[in-house]
Amino acid sequence: MTTDGKDLPDLTPDALRNRASWDAYSDGYQATHAEALDKAGGLTWGASEVPELDLHVLGDIADKDILELGCGAAQWSIGLARVGARPVGLDLSTRQLEHARRLMNEAGVDFPLVNASAESVPLADSTFDIVFCDHGAMTYADPYLAVPEVSRLLRPGGLFAFSHHSPIETICWPLDAAKVGDRLVLDYFGLHRIDDGEDIFYQLPYGEWIRLFRANGFDIEDLIEPRPLPGFTSSFLDADQLAWARRWPAEAIWRLRRM
Repeated sequence: MTTDGKDLPDLTPDALRNRASWDAYSDGYQATHAEALDKAGGLTWGASEVPELDLHVLGDIADKDILELGCGAAQWSIGLARVGARPVGLDLSTRQLEHARRLMNEAGVDFPLVNASAESVPLADSTFDIVFCDHGAMTYADPYLAVPEVSRLLRPGGLFAFSHHSPIETICWPLDAAKVGDRLVLDYFGLHRIDDGEDIFYQLPYGEWIRLFRANGFDIEDLIEPRPLPGFTSSFLDADQLAWARRWPAEAIWRLRRM
């Protein structure tokens, strides 16, 4: 089952812009990164591609109801379905979900796909044991809207986990540059909505993330800052970016518990 988004409330101008961008970019993204996205059965975190088996972010997923925010072509959710979870994939991009349906058919698995924004999810309260995101909707959705939605969707005691660019990387990445540098170029205080000329993405200072989580009923269990392993190569990161990520945290994985 796939919802097509036609009956959803109007998207914000930023969401409409990001949706158009990802619909245009999806084919090239999937072609370029297919091998990385399929690594370890789809169950790897971030551009460093660290396996879930090593990090144990999601924990026991068998027989769990799991929502993936910003599922793209659903490589993660396909991997979760293969090991006994009950996933639902949500993405803003219609074209990404077309790739997801194709890959699901090839894998011989079936689960719901929802064409929607993480800022306004058309699903019932207290539906999921786990909500997670791997560099997906939590990058492109306003956290002041998305985090309350996750809190609403989770059952008490449920897990919210997501990977994101670290605030340190964000403030070292010039908006007109193709990759991160080694100087502070953006203001840290006041981080929120960032327009890079193509997409709108979101970031908060660490303290603001923490206040937002606690205001919406979350306990913070962990903040993981993965590093690329020696000799690792990536379709997402060139040699300079990998060297940067071995010195400073390029990514952050938050692990939160709904009280």
